[in-house]
Amino acid sequence: MSKKTDSNLYTILFAIAMVIVVGGLLAFTASALRPRIDNNERLEKQQNILYAMGVNANDESSAIFVSTKEAPELFSKYITKQLVIQGDNVTEDPEAYLIDVKKEQTSAKAGNERRLPLFVGTKDGKTFYIAPIRGKGLWDAIWAYVAMDSNMVVQGAYFDHKGETAGLGANIKQRYFMDDFIGESLMSNGSFKGITVAKGNNDPKNLEKNDNEVDAIAGATITGDGVSAMLKSELRQYVPYFKTLK
Repeated sequence: MSKKTDSNLYTILFAIAMVIVVGGLLAFTASALRPRIDNNERLEKQQNILYAMGVNANDESSAIFVSTKEAPELFSKYITKQLVIQGDNVTEDPEAYLIDVKKEQTSAKAGNERRLPLFVGTKDGKTFYIAPIRGKGLWDAIWAYVAMDSNMVVQGAYFDHKGETAGLGANIKQRYFMDDFIGESLMSNGSFKGITVAKGNNDPKNLEKNDNEVDAIAGATITGDGVSAMLKSELRQYVPYFKTLK
């Protein structure tokens, strides 16, 4: 074997060894960080749920969560029940907030019965029902936590996204957009209708609360359509449960 061949072989073996070492280090790092990542996800979900029911640190215009330090205690204080709805069965589960909505959607597409988490909260003598939902925006996933009363009238909402356009579709997580949903009914004449993010709503101050519509974000039609579709397809599934509250 020539020296050149030996050199090439050693280079290849060294490269393979480095890949193995780097891969091992990455796997170790991911494993070491997993508990911290899991804890951050738990705290974020608690913050989202609390935000939707009005437990937040908002100022006049900004959407601000309670701190991660406060979240667990406030979650225990305000969330009185965590429910899992699966068909006609409704059970309590103290970790329902950890259910992965995306995985449940995928499982349902495969023909399995989906688990729907629902959180019951009480604040200032008022009961809130908070549902986590997920949909598709212009570029990637969008999701929300929607707080409702027993009549499916929205009491608060938190929207977020993975990759919508800054200054356009990304504005679904701006407070001015989220607050527009407060007071809007998901029902119309006793039937579920949802809420449409409408371009021609002609109600910029959102004073009309019985039209099942909120104003669209300028330049973000597809993201708005995604929000409308998400609200309709996801929250419709909770209607049978809300009928049991009558």
